[in-house]
Amino acid sequence: MIRIVEANNFSTRRDVENGTDTQRAAVLDILAQVKQNGDQAVLDYTARFDGIMLDSMRVSEAEFAEAEQNISPEVREAIEAAAINIRDYHSRQMRQSWMTTKESGTMLGQLIRPLQRVGLYVPGGTAAYPSSVLMNAIPAQVAGVEEIAMVTPPGKDGKVNPGVLVAAQTLGVTEIYKVGGAQAIAALTYGTETIKPVDKIVGPGNIYVALAKREVFGLVDIDMVAGPSEIVVLADNTANPGYVAADLLSQAEHDAMASSVLVTPSRTLAKAVQQEVEKQLAVLPRREIAEKSIRDHGAICIVDSLEQGIDVVNRLAPEHLEVIVKDAMEYVGKLKNAGAIFLGAYSSEPVGDYFAGPNHVLPTNGTARFSSPLNVDDFLKKTSLISYSRQDLLANGQKIVALARQEGLEAHARAIQIRLDNEQN
Repeated sequence: MIRIVEANNFSTRRDVENGTDTQRAAVLDILAQVKQNGDQAVLDYTARFDGIMLDSMRVSEAEFAEAEQNISPEVREAIEAAAINIRDYHSRQMRQSWMTTKESGTMLGQLIRPLQRVGLYVPGGTAAYPSSVLMNAIPAQVAGVEEIAMVTPPGKDGKVNPGVLVAAQTLGVTEIYKVGGAQAIAALTYGTETIKPVDKIVGPGNIYVALAKREVFGLVDIDMVAGPSEIVVLADNTANPGYVAADLLSQAEHDAMASSVLVTPSRTLAKAVQQEVEKQLAVLPRREIAEKSIRDHGAICIVDSLEQGIDVVNRLAPEHLEVIVKDAMEYVGKLKNAGAIFLGAYSSEPVGDYFAGPNHVLPTNGTARFSSPLNVDDFLKKTSLISYSRQDLLANGQKIVALARQEGLEAHARAIQIRLDNEQN
């Protein structure tokens, strides 16, 4: 049963991102082997971890065609509709380069350019996520990234989930490799005979993927080191307990480490949600996972008022925050820390996971205090432009010299002074 706890003492923080010494050592070894031995190391690790010796890592045209035959029209239509919504939302995030010229002749500006090549990791194996393809690839495409390479673990049959392939093909992403785990991150970072290296790696994975991404950061960019999923529901006595319980379980079924929390001033709602969670859990296909998640990391926090509830929510800084209260919009300005905020009874978290348009790659484990959802900016780089005029150099040169000498950098000072001496004589 989901427990009732004191709000002031509760935390959703889970120490999971660092892994064990054994896991870290394994990841370092995989990275080194792939860096040194390329394709052969990737194929060997795929055989070892995924149970399949591949003839070719890259998904063929025949495999795309087979996937098309194995996907229902209903799912294809849903993928296409979701893609339209996601692209529309992210297109509004696009920035433009800018330049400004002063009367003195100095021009300053900022160039905004897309990354050249990005690697997209999509989980596979026992679970497959076409939605991850959409959420990671579309903002990259909106940004103007020219090359997107996708990696995903193969199944025991050596194939990729048809929904994943159809989602990728819908977007025009056709460079796909049947590789997963830390070896996929290594291949994208260092390159192999088959897989060209990338500038950035995005997408969620297991602990080995997360540790590998952390290790290669600096050689390539990464989106984030994502922890297990989490949801916090802030609700009052107007909330439907069946809705709240269903939404808590929607995250609990992801992972035994997922955290599902209700924050409410209503003890009546708390008791009703407790009962509903048990009732719905009993018939859930992924009951074993969800039950462990609810037992170990789920909670109902009773607060004295919605205002105190907001304080608790801001402290928890959840990945997903549902606000199911009367006049939910009135509280938006007070909600400071959350990856995504879902307002009202009809804004169930899966609406955002799959369809509405905002990205579902969100900061976890309290990092919403300082991090943002995956967005178009993640696939753009900014370059400063400076064209300084003679007039401004003469007017401000001695100030620059003074600052350089204050820092003990005489060569910096002389680089300016030589120009001042030459132009003033």
